[in-house]
Parts: sequence; structure tokens; C-alpha cells
Amino acid sequence: MKQVITLVLGGGRGTRLYPLTRLRSKPAVPLAGKYRLIDIPLSNCINSGLNRIYVLTQFNSVSLHRHIRSTYTFDPFDNGFVEILAAQQTLTGAGWYQGTADAVRQNLRYIQQPDIEHVLILSGDQLYRMNFQDMLATHRRAGADVTISAVPVPSAEASGFGVMRLDSTGRVVGFLEKPCSQRELDMVRTDPAWIDAQGVASRGRDCLASMGIYLFNRDALIDVLEKTDYEDFGREIFPASIRTRHVQVHLFDGYWEDIGTIQSFYRANLELAARTPSFELASADAPLFSRARFLPPSRIDGATVQGSLLADGCVIEEGALIENSVIGLRCRIGPDVLIRNSILMGNDFYEATGSSPQGAAGDCPPLGIGARTRIEGAIIDKNCRIGRGVQIVNHRGVETSEETPEGMIRDGIVVIHKDAVVPDGWTL
Repeated sequence: MKQVITLVLGGGRGTRLYPLTRLRSKPAVPLAGKYRLIDIPLSNCINSGLNRIYVLTQFNSVSLHRHIRSTYTFDPFDNGFVEILAAQQTLTGAGWYQGTADAVRQNLRYIQQPDIEHVLILSGDQLYRMNFQDMLATHRRAGADVTISAVPVPSAEASGFGVMRLDSTGRVVGFLEKPCSQRELDMVRTDPAWIDAQGVASRGRDCLASMGIYLFNRDALIDVLEKTDYEDFGREIFPASIRTRHVQVHLFDGYWEDIGTIQSFYRANLELAARTPSFELASADAPLFSRARFLPPSRIDGATVQGSLLADGCVIEEGALIENSVIGLRCRIGPDVLIRNSILMGNDFYEATGSSPQGAAGDCPPLGIGARTRIEGAIIDKNCRIGRGVQIVNHRGVETSEETPEGMIRDGIVVIHKDAVVPDGWTL
């Protein structure tokens, strides 16, 4: 594993995850009350023995840089690092990253060191737990130039993925992006018996969807990037490699969620709060790492909390009812508040008693959720000031709304902007 270098792709503008990406990049979006999305691939790397990691970023990356700098510091004797490679002007290039492959191409010098044999390429906005040592073993056993991770999915869901066609050895011989027709599905369908024979229970799943996780022989990656002007791995590099190189599949059968939209983000967070979550945050063998914070325990005073995640440093006052929700760091929730099926990302700081933000009116609500407020089916971004008696509920079932200073509705979910001020009695 010491001869593997990892590149984590920070993603583009994150338009489908807007407005959570209004002031931050996709990998910096908070997750499960106390993590950020970038913590998932970085934790998987550390748990797999990979500690030479570059994160390629471009848009709204300040908070991501700050989080990585304050979190991932390695023992100086093992030469480990997590470093940011932001888009920059150089003597050989002066443009923004034009795609995932172009981002790697502009940073080839970092993977051309003599002690690197393999390059692992990951996405910064997926939720899963994987041991990459298993993937490397598959790659070496097959003598592959490229190995791609794939998860079995039923053909009824295949239209949302890039789906691969294999030969009997697990070599990828075809690829189709989002197959829809019966003819297209027949072209990429995999015999469930073959999947079962690889030690992965097919359970009726007969298509293999790309997870966007690639392991390249270093020289093969350099060759394809230097000889082509391809800009994207999923659309161009991977399909072209199938035609000219040995591309092997590595089967994965755990939880995997691509968090690319408001709906997928909302659903994944609330699933984590379930009694028996599909993805377990706690693990003795593969923990999730994040920034160490020195916060007091949360205090619950006469409130009711059911089926929810509650992060550190919160205060929940008498009469509050919280159901099926995620409550982030430093949340202060007033008396008789109702929070249901919602995500509160918490606060970055504590507020001194009686203080208000600079330039705010004297009646500006304090940081947190005011008394008798009702929040249902919503995402409340960080550092929000929600007044008393506020109603944040999508009563009319609106799918998408115009953006206001307070927030907007996206995918049917109310999203309140980071740092928003919602006055007393406000109703959506």
C-alpha cells in the first residue's frame, strides 16, 4: 500500500446539491451532524493503510482546506500526508480543471515519483466503507491495467448508473451509460450465478453499476492522459481503456450512496438516524475520522428525542420533541420546539449571551431554534437564527421554489441558507 498514491476528486460546482454548495464545495458539506463528506474517502484510505493522499479542488474550497488542514496530520516518521491540489496557473497550464481527467492531467508531476506503482482515484461525495487492500489484491491477481469497483443493482434501477458488461473472468468488455431500453439492458446484464460465484450474493441483482472508484497502474494512467485530451474519467477515460487495456471489475456488496442531490443527501442522513441503519457510523475496525473538537456533552432537559442522531455540545430545552432527525454540533433548541424528519447542521461557534451578529437589528433572534418553532422535512444549514413560533414546513408540497434570503425548496425539501436569519412568526 505504500506504493499507492490516492487522488480524491473534489468535484465541480455542485449545482445539484445547491444551496448547500452556495458557500462551500461538495466534499465540505456536513454529514451526520459532525462529519463532512470528505471524511468518508479519507477515512477509508487511512483504514486501508493508504496515507499519501491528494485532494483536487476548485470551487468554494476555503472551508474544505481549513477542515483538512486542521484534521489530517500524520506521524512525521511515516511520510504520510493529505494535501490540497487547487486549480492554479502554471507554466504549462492556465485554466480551470475542465473535468476529472483534466484535473489529474494538470497534476501529473505529483504521481510521477519513482516509488509509485498504482494510483487510486476516488470521489469526494460518496458514503460507503471499503477496504482498498481488497481492491488492490483483485487488481494484482488479474494482472490488470485498470480496476473499477462495481456494486450489483437490479435491472429496474440500472438506468441511473453506468453499467458494465463482463466476460467470464471478470474482465470488463463493455460499458453503457444509463441503459433504459430492454435491448440496452440485455447488452449489459450479468448472470446472477456468476455474481454469486464471486462470493457476492446477487439477490436478484443482475447489473453491475460503476461506483466511480478506479485503481490504475501508474504508467497506464500517465500514458492515457498524455496521449489524449479526454476530460472525464467516467465518460471518456474508462470507456476508452476498455477497448485498449485490461480493465478488471472489483465487486463490492456494502452500502454505497452517491450524494449528488439534495434528495440523496437528505435521505442518506435520515437513514443514518434509523434504528437499524443501512450504514453504521460506529465500527471497531474501520472508524470514521473527523476534526477533533473539545465540546461539552449535549444536555437534554425535559425534551423527547426519538430515532435521531445528536452531536456534541447541544442544549435541548423542556418540551422539545425531536423525531427521525439529525442534530448537529452546538445546536440550541428552545422549549416546545417540534423537529421532525429534518437535518440541523448545527453551529460553528457558541454565542455570548445577549450578543447579535454585526450589523443585525436589535430584535435579531439568537443563534439556534426559538421556542414553539416547528420544523418538518427541512435542512437547516449552519449558524442559522430561527426565531420563535416559526413554521418551516412545506405544507403545499412544492417541489422547487424561488430562492429567498432565508432559503428555498429543492426536491420538495426546505433548505434554510447558512447564516440565515428567520424572524419570529415567519411561515414558509
